[in-house]
Amino acid sequence: MARILIIGSLEAELGIAARIATARGARLSVAEGAAAGLARLRSDGADLVLCDVVHDVGWLIGQMVAERFACPVIACGRPDDADGAVRAIQAGAKEYLPLPPDPDLIAAMLQAVVGDPEKPVVRDPGMGALLARAEQVARAEASVLIMGESGTGKEVLARHIHAASRRARGPFVALNCAALPEALLESELFGHEKGAFTGAVAARRGKFEQAEGGTLLLDEIGEMDPRLQAKILRAIQEREIDRLGGNAPAKIDVRILAATHRDLATEVARGRFREDLYFRLAVVRLRIPALRERPGDILPLARHFAERYARANGLPLRLLTPAAEAVLMAHAWPGNVREIENTLHRAVLLAEGHSIGPEAIDLLEHMPVMATDQPAVSVIAPVPVPVATPTVAALVGRRMDEVERDLILETLSHCLGNRTRAAEMLGISIRTLRNKLHEYRAAGAAVPPVPGQAPMPLPVG
Repeated sequence: MARILIIGSLEAELGIAARIATARGARLSVAEGAAAGLARLRSDGADLVLCDVVHDVGWLIGQMVAERFACPVIACGRPDDADGAVRAIQAGAKEYLPLPPDPDLIAAMLQAVVGDPEKPVVRDPGMGALLARAEQVARAEASVLIMGESGTGKEVLARHIHAASRRARGPFVALNCAALPEALLESELFGHEKGAFTGAVAARRGKFEQAEGGTLLLDEIGEMDPRLQAKILRAIQEREIDRLGGNAPAKIDVRILAATHRDLATEVARGRFREDLYFRLAVVRLRIPALRERPGDILPLARHFAERYARANGLPLRLLTPAAEAVLMAHAWPGNVREIENTLHRAVLLAEGHSIGPEAIDLLEHMPVMATDQPAVSVIAPVPVPVATPTVAALVGRRMDEVERDLILETLSHCLGNRTRAAEMLGISIRTLRNKLHEYRAAGAAVPPVPGQAPMPLPVG
C-alpha cells in the first residue's frame, strides 16, 4: 500500500487526485502547506509526495535534500500553468501532474512507487509451490530472506507475504539498500534527532519507526556496509533502534523481510557479510527461480502485462499471435520479469491491427533460438541495428582514469541508473561504484540519477 502525502487543499482538483489514489489502495495524509508537509514527512514518512505548485515546491525539495529524504516529489497544477510546471521540474520535482488528474496516470505513478500491488502471476508448478510456502510462513512473525536474480519479483513476493500476514493492516515500508550512500541510508533507516548533522533542523522518524506494527523490507541487503549491518542486527535482537544523534533507544514492533540477488552464505564465507546477521535474517529462506527456470509463467505474464499497458495507455486489448508467443518462449529472459514487462509495454505501443505480432516484440538484443519438437513457425524478428564498437586503438592517447570514467557512466546509462546492475556488469562492488560516482559528480560530470528519484546531491560528511 503506497503512502502518499498530499500538500495542498483537497477542496478543488487535488481532492480528485486524493480520491483516485485512495480508490487505488493508497494510504493518504494531507498537509495544508510545504512547512506542514515537511513536518508530516519527519513524523510519518511517505513513499510519494504530491505538492500543489501554489506552494513553494523548490523550498520543499531543498529542505528534503538537506534532511536526507529519499522520496520523490510530483508537482501538481493546471495544465495551462507552463511556468509553474517548468519551475517545479527545475527545482527537482520528478514529474508534473496536470489537474484535474487522469486516473490511469495516478495508477501509473502508484505502480512506479510500490510496484505491482496485485497477487503474483503464477502458473508454473515450481513457482506455485514457492508461493504456497510464502503464504504458509506469512502468518508467522519470523524474518524471511528472499533470494533471486535482479528482476525476478522479490519485492512483489515480499508485499504478498505482508498482505497475507497478521500485519496486513499495518504499513509496508521498503528500502533499497543499494540505492543510497551509507550516510543517507543510515538516516533513512534509523531517523535522526535535531542537530544530528548539518541540515537536521528537526527530529525525524526513520523507516523502522515508520513501519511500526507492519513490515519492513530491506531490499538488496547484501550491499549494506558492515557497520550498518551491526546496527540492523541489534535492531532485530533488541527490538529497538537508536536515531542518529539520539540519547535513548526507541522500541520498535516490526517484522523484517530481506531480499538480495547475492548468495549471502558465500558472502559470509568471504567475510563480506556478518554471519550472525545472516542467521537472524534467514530464519526462512525463499528463492525465486529465474524466469528461464519457470517457462510456464512466460505467457501468462506476457498476457497480464499486455492487458495492463493497453488499459494504462487507453489502447484496445490485443491478443498475442502464436508467432509472437513463439518469440517470447524462445527468449532466455536475462532481465527476468522486469524485462518481459518492459518488452510487452513496448509491444502494446508498437502493435498495429487487431493483435500483437512478432514484429512488435522488440527484445533489444540477440534472441537465441530454442529447440522444439513442434512444427516450425515463421517468425519475423526485429532486424538488429549495427552498433559501432570502439577498438583498442581508438583509446590510445587517453588517460586511464578518463577511460574508466566514460566506461562507468556509459554502463550506468545503459542500466537506466540502476547502481546494482551497473556494478554487476562492471565487476566491481556497489560501494566502489558509489565512491566513483561521488568523485565524478564532484568534478562536474553528469551522473544518471537513481531510478524513481529526483537527482539529489550526495550528503557531505
